[in-house]
Amino acid sequence: MQIKTEWIELAVAEKMMRVLLASPATTGTYPGILLFSDIFQLSDPMIRTCARLAGYGFVVAAPEIFHRLEPAGTVLPQTDEGRSRGMQNQQATPLAHFDEDCRAVLDYLRQHPMVATGQLGAGGFCIGGHLAFRAALQPDVKATACFYPTWLHNGQLGQGGNADSLRRAAEVQGELLILFGALDPLIPAEGRTTIETALQKANVKYETRLYPADHGFVRDDRAAHDPECADQAFTEVVQFFRRNFSS
Repeated sequence: MQIKTEWIELAVAEKMMRVLLASPATTGTYPGILLFSDIFQLSDPMIRTCARLAGYGFVVAAPEIFHRLEPAGTVLPQTDEGRSRGMQNQQATPLAHFDEDCRAVLDYLRQHPMVATGQLGAGGFCIGGHLAFRAALQPDVKATACFYPTWLHNGQLGQGGNADSLRRAAEVQGELLILFGALDPLIPAEGRTTIETALQKANVKYETRLYPADHGFVRDDRAAHDPECADQAFTEVVQFFRRNFSS
């Protein structure tokens, strides 16, 4: 399916939040997906991923997650300095700000003429996987795909490093798909167990996938990239969204 992309701006927190919008070029209505980037923001690999997902029949909106702290258009480099700056940004951001941004994008998608009524989903990578989990706490999010959701198991997201995400798991009304890398040092086996135990206790409908891959294996410009695992994971996510939005 051919697509179109554009940059839009949404007013939030008395400033503008820059958002990449990728959608099918064919007129119609489709599910809307809020997609969160990794800690480096909307780099070329993230833009390609948004475009690829849109090509399967989704309206994809990806915000700059640090828009309150960085100039519009900022992409952090994949260097120690870039990672450090990303960490400083996430530690300086209150959870309420992440949640406010999430709601703003969901509201935009809900009102978009190409988004089918009642068909909102979320997804994300690394910190974005955790933010996607928090999007799943919103009652109108029907399906959420979390790629290696960093700090979900230990709550070290946002200002104060004491995120309540897993403690609020019972608020998830839709279905979750969580994709892990078995070689990921940021989410070790015990971390995966912590997440699954919390979801089971909360009676959340979820599935997990475990790939023989490292953290960030989907991103095609880093050493950890595993093309086979990335393609398998992407296929799983498309099938997951289609199944949830087919009813």
